[in-house]
Amino acid sequence: MPLVNGFHLIDLIKERKVVAGAFNTTNLETTIGILNAVEKSKIPAFIQIAPTNVPLSGYGYIADMVKRYAANMDTPIALHLDHGKDFQNVKDAVRAGFTSVMTDNAKYDYDENVKHTFEAVEFCKGYGIPVEAELGAIAGKEDDDVTEGNGMTDPDQVVDFVNRTGVNLLAVAVGNVHGLNLDPNINFELLDKIRKVCPVPLVLHGASGIPDNQISQMVNYDVVKINVASDLRTAYIKAVGKDYVSDNDRFDLINVALDGKKAVEETVYKKIQVMNKLSPTLVH
Repeated sequence: MPLVNGFHLIDLIKERKVVAGAFNTTNLETTIGILNAVEKSKIPAFIQIAPTNVPLSGYGYIADMVKRYAANMDTPIALHLDHGKDFQNVKDAVRAGFTSVMTDNAKYDYDENVKHTFEAVEFCKGYGIPVEAELGAIAGKEDDDVTEGNGMTDPDQVVDFVNRTGVNLLAVAVGNVHGLNLDPNINFELLDKIRKVCPVPLVLHGASGIPDNQISQMVNYDVVKINVASDLRTAYIKAVGKDYVSDNDRFDLINVALDGKKAVEETVYKKIQVMNKLSPTLVH
C-alpha cells in the first residue's frame, strides 16, 4: 500500500491496541531489512532516519526507497524524521515526502523548546502530518550527538507544553537512554503520572538498551511508538564484520550486504514481538 500519513498510522495503532516500532534506517540494506520484518509481523510501524544518517543518501533517496517498497506491502508504514535538530531538518524531510516528523529542541530551555516546537508544528500543519517533540532530556549517545545527565520529564509541564506547541506526540525521558553502553531503568511511576495528564500519545526513545520485560509493558502506558536504532546498527555491523573475519579476501559484496540485511530483519522482527507480547507463531 502507499506510504501512510503518521496520523493514520497512530489511529491504526490505537484501534488495534498495539505499539508501533520506530526503526532507524541508514541505507538500502537496513531499509529493506526493516520493511521485510514489519511486513512479516503485520504490525503497523514507523521507519525513520535521523539527520546524522542523512549524509549518505539524502532525504529524497530515503523517501524514494521507502515509498517504492511500501507500495508492495500490505502492512501500513509511515516514514518519520527522527531527532530533527533544527527547523531546516524538518522542512527538508517534509518536502521530501516524509509523513511524520520529530522536532528535537530539548537542548533549549523550556520556553525556547516551546517556541521552536510551535514553529515546526505550524509548518507541518500545511502538510497535514503529525509532529513529535521531546520534553525532558534523554541521556546517552545518538550517533555523534551526546546528551549528558538525564533530565526527567516533569509531569507538571506536560499539559502546558502540549497546549502551547500543539504537538501531536510527546517523547518522554523516564529513565530511558540512547545507545547501548548506559544502564536504562524505566521509572514506571513517573511514566504513569505523565500518561494520566498528557493529552497526546507518548513515545519512548532508546529502546535498544531497555530490558525486554520493561519494553513489553509500554502498551499499558499509552505509548504508541517505541524507537530502536542502536540494536539494528550493531546487528548490521556485526554481520558484515563476521563475513570479513571469516574471509578477509572476500569480494562478493552482494552476499555480505544480504547478510547485513538479514541481521537487521531478524532484530526488528524480535523487537516487534517483544513490544506487543507476541510469540513467533502469532505473527506469521
